[in-house]
Amino acid sequence: MFIISLTYIVDLEKVDELLPIHIKYLKKQYEKGNFITSGRKIPRTGGIIFSKLKNLGKLREVLEQDPFKINNLATYEIQEFIPSMTSDKFVNLKEE
Repeated sequence: MFIISLTYIVDLEKVDELLPIHIKYLKKQYEKGNFITSGRKIPRTGGIIFSKLKNLGKLREVLEQDPFKINNLATYEIQEFIPSMTSDKFVNLKEE
């Protein structure tokens, strides 16, 4: 699993201009099964995405399609981790 941390590098006005097409991009990735959750950081300096993709190269390809990436609105930090313990509600996220 991967945690992707986006950090905005432009004013929120520019982010808000492209937010509708960013949301469309996110929905497409959910449909494909590439993302499992996402949301804004508090304070609103960027966002977080969780992905169950197994391959870092594939994840990078997917992120290259993000309108925020294409338009250089954010930086992307990717952290891989193995969820070994979860609550009963999220047991499907565990990896061995």
